[in-house]
Amino acid sequence: MLPHEFPPWKTVYHYFHLWRLTGFWERINAELRAELRIAYGRKPEPGAAILDSQSVKTTETPGVRGYDAAKKVKGRKRHLLVGTIGLLLIFVVHTANIQDRDGAKLFLEQVKGTFCRLQLIWADAAYSGQLVDWVKVVCGWFLEIVKLRDDVKGFKVLPHRWVVERTFGWLGRYRRLSKDTKD
Repeated sequence: MLPHEFPPWKTVYHYFHLWRLTGFWERINAELRAELRIAYGRKPEPGAAILDSQSVKTTETPGVRGYDAAKKVKGRKRHLLVGTIGLLLIFVVHTANIQDRDGAKLFLEQVKGTFCRLQLIWADAAYSGQLVDWVKVVCGWFLEIVKLRDDVKGFKVLPHRWVVERTFGWLGRYRRLSKDTKD
């Protein structure tokens, strides 16, 4: 399903696969993110970030999947860490049956040491509990839980958390990302 001006699909797939294995896509993302942050008047590396996950239904294609009982979704879970302007820092995809706190540990262990300026991570109540202390001890960051106040009824935009939700919204605009497939 490539546009006609592209080379044969085997050539395109070869380079995609090669660049994925060598970390080329991550380097491109890091360079573009740094340039955009500078254009926004920020430092190239973030000092704060927002963490969240999203459970996504899978298609019938074979592959690993799980059931997220809280969201009633059979599929996979995407964990995102985004900067304060919503640009992707890192992501991990795993089965949906892994709890947010457990998935965050797997996720944040990969991030540790990657962003030298990172000091603060905002997250929702799904990440509260022992994870807050674990993040401080293992990663050296402060994990701040942003909760909805008990007296608030209905929808309320939460400080900092809306940024990661907007990033999920950006991803959902693309047909290939609206449902998770094997690819």
